[in-house]
Amino acid sequence: MCVESDGCDNEGCGSSDEVRTLSGSMSPGLMPDPDLRPCKPGQKFRAALLRCRTPAVAAGILTFGNILNYMDRYTVAGVLPDIQLDFKVSDSGSGLLQTVFICSFMVAAPIFGFLGDRFSRKVILSCGIFFWSIVTLLSSFISTEHYWLFVLSRGLVGIGESSYSSISPTIIGDLFTSNKRTMMLAIFYLAIPLGSGFGYILGSGAKDAAKDWHWALRVSPLLGIIAGILILFFVQEPRRGNVDQMGGRMRTSTSCSSWLYDIKELLKNRSYVFSSLASATVTFATGAFGVWMPSYLFRAQVVQKLAAPCTSGICRSTDSFIFGAITCVTGLLGVVIGFATTRFCRKKTNRADPLVCAVTMLGSAIFVCLIFVVAKKNIYGAYVCIFIGETLLFVNWAITADILMFVVIPTRRATAVAFQSFTSHFLGDAGSPYLIGLISDGLQKSYKTSPLWQFLSLGYALMLCPFIIVLGGMFFLATALFFLDDREEAERKLNQLTHPPSSVKV
Repeated sequence: MCVESDGCDNEGCGSSDEVRTLSGSMSPGLMPDPDLRPCKPGQKFRAALLRCRTPAVAAGILTFGNILNYMDRYTVAGVLPDIQLDFKVSDSGSGLLQTVFICSFMVAAPIFGFLGDRFSRKVILSCGIFFWSIVTLLSSFISTEHYWLFVLSRGLVGIGESSYSSISPTIIGDLFTSNKRTMMLAIFYLAIPLGSGFGYILGSGAKDAAKDWHWALRVSPLLGIIAGILILFFVQEPRRGNVDQMGGRMRTSTSCSSWLYDIKELLKNRSYVFSSLASATVTFATGAFGVWMPSYLFRAQVVQKLAAPCTSGICRSTDSFIFGAITCVTGLLGVVIGFATTRFCRKKTNRADPLVCAVTMLGSAIFVCLIFVVAKKNIYGAYVCIFIGETLLFVNWAITADILMFVVIPTRRATAVAFQSFTSHFLGDAGSPYLIGLISDGLQKSYKTSPLWQFLSLGYALMLCPFIIVLGGMFFLATALFFLDDREEAERKLNQLTHPPSSVKV
């Protein structure tokens, strides 16, 4: 028998309506309460809803929302040649779309981190999803005479998506612990490459189906509204630090520490600082690749006489579709390899997390360099190098989040995630798409414009990325030096935040 908190008898929600003793009589402690009344239909619905609010369901819904976030972010990249042709903008002008998006994203991240440590996280998440969904849908109706308005709309979308990326990982961190938390975070961050890949596929597919690139921006908003509703109804609001100290009670008063104090403490955390810098190098490379790699592959095929230049009408979308599919597969492989490798290496060394990230980053840089060596002669060789390079690069997404969970106390995690997001985007993809476009435009102006030089200039600009990736590997090695000390310090502070439940004398 299940009993609702409002004193009604919720029939059918247990496996048995009564429990009898060996003598056959009902146990006195389980006798039905005469004051109970049958549940009303609305109360039964509420009870069924509560039974669906499991940690696994919450993690699944949050992962679905994260996929939509990145799908919307890279849908624009999937139709970038059409946007350039329609609005008549250069490489640097089209790169500005992602830069404005990321700038607003990173500025809003610390604000949402502050709110996420103090107020209802799922309400903030839902409002953020509803906001960016509506703005994205409206942006698809902007005319070609108002490119500045289209750029502004991407900035507003960045604010909405910032709320999600800053807060959702902390809910998962409070629902699971140890290796299970690592696995759930790995699944959650699998949404980054999957969502990005689906964004290219959705953008190119919707454009081809409707013969109009604007329709690429009209699918993800509908799915976003559904995700926001699911979060409101099916995602529970766990107590901060609930699973980190099961035997104690955590003091979570919002007056315990100020935002500035939290930031000062995070800046003293060397593992957090170096892993954040390493994360910035990853976002620099992925931001540049996400915007420019489909265009680079298209220009490579124009040079090889496998495709005609896009001068009017609907541009070829095959390269966006293939790059999106590669990103989806490599994202899945990278996250699975990262989870399995880290879990195995933890048996050998306690510094496994940052060391795995460092090794895979350095390996990724090699294959990223090879992309620009083979792309001119063999497009399939370029695809292979992209596949291996992205797989190694995506290994560290979930591991970096787990490093943060290990070295930052629960009551400071939303702020830590938000501040890490801010620094990663500020030093990473806030400027990389625009910078790559600017370098490409500058090189094109130096010589006579031709399909070959358009291809080479963009390739030379993208060659900056592997050097940045190597720098990221160095930052992860620095993280490994301080990881154990910072982890022990976080555990010590966590013990200070908890005290055992008061005993009751009987």
